[in-house]
Amino acid sequence: MSQVTVDRDGPLTIVELRSPPLNLFDEALITALETALSAVEARPGAGVLLRAAGRVVSGGVDVRLFDALADAAAAELLFRRLLTISRRVESLPVPTVFAAHGLCLTAAFELALACDLIVAARSARFGLVERAVGLTPAMGGTQRLTALAGPARARELVMTGELYGASELHGWGVVNWVLPDDGFARSAQDVAARIAEGPAAAHALTKKIVRVQQERGTQAADEITATEVAQLIGTRDFRDGVDGFLRNGPPPLRDRDGKPTKVKVTRR
Repeated sequence: MSQVTVDRDGPLTIVELRSPPLNLFDEALITALETALSAVEARPGAGVLLRAAGRVVSGGVDVRLFDALADAAAAELLFRRLLTISRRVESLPVPTVFAAHGLCLTAAFELALACDLIVAARSARFGLVERAVGLTPAMGGTQRLTALAGPARARELVMTGELYGASELHGWGVVNWVLPDDGFARSAQDVAARIAEGPAAAHALTKKIVRVQQERGTQAADEITATEVAQLIGTRDFRDGVDGFLRNGPPPLRDRDGKPTKVKVTRR
């Protein structure tokens, strides 16, 4: 069995790390993840859920990979390879959701930070613990954590090498949903499925606008917004959405837990 599997659930593509007990990022798992990403890039569906099997998400990079490095040149090749994985995930044209049900260290946490959204079980814990082997994160975790939580928080998490809970990282703006441990796998998949049901072209543009803002600032994002959003007028999602709204009224709104909610409008 491959260390990384790709499955489909309707419009949702599910990528799962399957190398128990620790899902360590060794040569086999890294290669399998690269192969899986090629399959996803060829056919991403409407959304991607990344998750892991077993009791933990991942213990991080297999330290034996570091021990085998002959020199800085070999190390740079490894780190560029890992960083490319993060950038490939980030560049997927559909929403990406990372589900963390347990301990999530180093490379796995960095992979999560490359996703659009993170869903975590209440007992999940996260850490960039590279300081234990005299390194700092090389898969893009530091810079992505900085973008989400700010430079002070990024320095704190990386420099201390300590573990942080899902609720704390939710407060930092790193984790988007904290869900109960019981039934977490199903709940996380439901979140990803709801997002995947949305308008594909609009989601892709949302990702682009966010990326432009992060890289070049709000003014640069403003400069592309009107032109790019106008192109959505020609999509089927837009036409069907407008027609449905005019025929049937506003679609049902949902709370963050996915439950439909009614909004009362008082006329004066």
